[in-house]
Parts: sequence; C-alpha cells; structure tokens
Amino acid sequence: MPRLSYPKLANMVKRGALIVLEGCDRSGKSTQCSNLVNYLTACNIDSKLLKFPDRTTSTGQMINSYLTNATELNDQAVHLLFSANRWEAMDNMRSMLLSGTTLVVDRYVYSGVAFTAAKGLDMNWCKQPDVGLLTPDLVLFLDLPIEAAEQRGGFGEERYEKREMQINVRELFLQLQDSLWQLIDANRTMQEIEMDIRQRVLSTLDTIHDKPLKQDLWTNK
Repeated sequence: MPRLSYPKLANMVKRGALIVLEGCDRSGKSTQCSNLVNYLTACNIDSKLLKFPDRTTSTGQMINSYLTNATELNDQAVHLLFSANRWEAMDNMRSMLLSGTTLVVDRYVYSGVAFTAAKGLDMNWCKQPDVGLLTPDLVLFLDLPIEAAEQRGGFGEERYEKREMQINVRELFLQLQDSLWQLIDANRTMQEIEMDIRQRVLSTLDTIHDKPLKQDLWTNK
C-alpha cells in the first residue's frame, strides 16, 4: 500500500494529540505504538511514545515486581499503585501536549480498570482513582481473539496472561467504550493494522487543532 503523507499537519496542530492504544496482552500494541511514533516523526510531527505502567519510577518498580510474580500485593493496593503511576506523569504529559508534542500511549486508564475489575472488584470503584486525568483525543482498541494471542511469543510470562483472565479483560474493555474509542481488527497482517491506525490518527490530528486539551476524564462534564 502507498505511504500516506501529511506534511501540512506539522504546522496545523497547535497542541499535541493524546493517542491511546489499548488491547489485551499480546495484541500488538507495543509494536504498533513504536511504528506510529516513527511514522509521525517521519511526517515532521513532533511525537513521543509513553508506556503505562512506567516501570522506571518508584511506583513502577513496585508494579513490575508484582507483575513478574516477584511479590504479592493486595488487589486494591495494586490498583492504586497503577493509578499513582499515571498521575505522577500528568504534569509532564500536559506540558508536552500543550507545547505541540503528540503523545502515543501504550495502555492508559482503561487497562487499569479492566484488569482490576476482571479480578472481581467493582468497576465504578476502579474508575475513581483516575477521575480527572487527561482525556484522550482518540483511543484505539486492538481487538484480537484470545486464540490468536495465545499463539504469540511470550504469552503467559506475566501474572495476568492467563486465558480466563484475558477473556474477562476483553469483555470489560468493551464495556468501557465511549465516543473516544475506535476498534481495530488486530487479527490481520502487521502492515494492514499499521495503515489502518495511521489513517485514524491522522484524521484525529486534522481535527483537534482548535479543540482545548481536557483534563476531566470520567468527571461527567
């Protein structure tokens, strides 16, 4: 397929866009996030890749220890750690967005809520710690059948990579859909998915330049 080119977007966008990629484990999010940032950079669009949890911070190191089964923590405590990990990034994220940098985020609040609720906790309770975080401009959910995910390398290495857990997580992800969400069929070739994502992201970039950055997630405003 021909390469898309939108050189004018670099001058049109007054602020950066907050683009979130979500999906169950092994759905290809990380690869597509990296590819998207590389593409936007090639189009002269200032962009940066962020990942949650950010395992380099103090909270992130605690989360990493839990996810790799090195430690055990109470479910509520783990959920609050994930939320704190996002909150500690907010000031920097807001500054970058307002300065014109588009942020491509590998997992965000939706993963936090879906994975904790899949363990039996109330979804509304799960949302509360993240109320007031930055609101994405676009959420792309990479939807991949669990049977396909199980065949991908590395499945099962971390705590949540269990078949039943992933099935429950997917159902909860879909319950979290709102007007910001678009579903991506992730059971295609990497190139097909990549082109699909590019088109949706470029369309979003073309429409957000006159819209304010919002930090009112789940505040019902």
